[in-house]
Amino acid sequence: MALLQISEPGESPVPHERKLAVGIDLGTTHSLVAAVRSSVPEVLADAQGRALLPSVVRYLADGSVEVGYDARSQQSADTLNTVASVKRLIGRSLDEARREGASYDFADDSDSVRLQTVQGGQTPVEISS
Repeated sequence: MALLQISEPGESPVPHERKLAVGIDLGTTHSLVAAVRSSVPEVLADAQGRALLPSVVRYLADGSVEVGYDARSQQSADTLNTVASVKRLIGRSLDEARREGASYDFADDSDSVRLQTVQGGQTPVEISS
């Protein structure tokens, strides 16, 4: 199945002819995945029945990464390696990010925003992805 169908004008298939579509919302505080099956939208839940996934990332010393509820549960215990709402820093200068009052350690190796974690400096775009 193609994720994107490109057709010449007037030659596109009937809407919802394939009867399946998936959308991902990577939000600042929460993310979710939804599907359209046979013209009916449905938010997809995780194994515990939760539709929303917290937009939180935690970097671990062994090189692995935790996301969502697992990362959020460790946020207060590991504040320097757990990042939430990082999309607010995209497009900001390092000075602006510091003025925002973000409680992260910033890497001082450039003028752009890089958050220092146990796995090194990470940009807001890298963390968001």
